[in-house]
Amino acid sequence: MKNIFVVYGHYNQNSFNAAIKNTFTEAAQKKGHNVDCVDLYKEKFNPVYAGEKPDDVVLDHQKRIDKSDVIVLVAPIWNYRMPAIVEGWIDKVLSPPWAFTFKKLFGNYGYPKGNLKGKKVVIFCTYGSPRFAVTTFFLNMPIRRLKRGVFFICGIKDVLYRRYFEVPFVSDEKRKKYLKDVENTVASL
Repeated sequence: MKNIFVVYGHYNQNSFNAAIKNTFTEAAQKKGHNVDCVDLYKEKFNPVYAGEKPDDVVLDHQKRIDKSDVIVLVAPIWNYRMPAIVEGWIDKVLSPPWAFTFKKLFGNYGYPKGNLKGKKVVIFCTYGSPRFAVTTFFLNMPIRRLKRGVFFICGIKDVLYRRYFEVPFVSDEKRKKYLKDVENTVASL
């Protein structure tokens, strides 16, 4: 049994992202996992970070992550990044010195030392673009940034990235296959 912290970042409760979140949650609970879900839009999470100390909401999310074995992000990719509310959540919650610190090498040079080792991350992202465009022209930028630029820095090396392309344009049959993949992902936890 795993403790799973889900971060959901889509404003529309009838979106395909909502279907992903609901499918994942139901499948995980059927397997006996505990699921704790944060809906950033419903919660009206303030994504603006201006250097302030963590507020009670951020501290609460950090405590919930501390208790979790798995962190799950569910969000679309817009303009080759997640929505601003999710990006702001990353900036505010997965921040130093809680998520990582820097080990000084010399002068101003150092490298990050992650504090969230031993956790797993699952990222479910939807795209309006075809796979070819994302992988060829844009060199998988969202996945690289999230895996290497966010979670590796936090010390999390076990990152599973599930992505679903051309979501507004695919058939209902294709969407069902995507949701079956979401269910199957639970088995990898």
